[in-house]
Amino acid sequence: MTMHKAIAALLVTAALAGCAQTEGQQRATTGALVGGAGGALVGQALGRDTKSTVIGAASGALLGAVVGSATTPQRRGEQLCRYQDRYGRIYTAPCDDRYYSGNY
Repeated sequence: MTMHKAIAALLVTAALAGCAQTEGQQRATTGALVGGAGGALVGQALGRDTKSTVIGAASGALLGAVVGSATTPQRRGEQLCRYQDRYGRIYTAPCDDRYYSGNY
């Protein structure tokens, strides 16, 4: 019965992994899944009992989530430029191609 619960928990976790919104959340979830599976295998190999397997799975999931989240590439913020309209008012807006090509 314990194996059925473990499989059910894995399936629920995998289903929830698709619900993550950001890339960081997706990477953390994937890291937790992979780390949990690897940790369970290591825990079972070392302790050969359920307690060791659960401790290994929990430790691996935590480590996997931290590593997955930490290795998420950070996107640079959108550059804002200052513009002046034909009435002399100055405003900021996302930079257009002239900024990036040096023709401003």
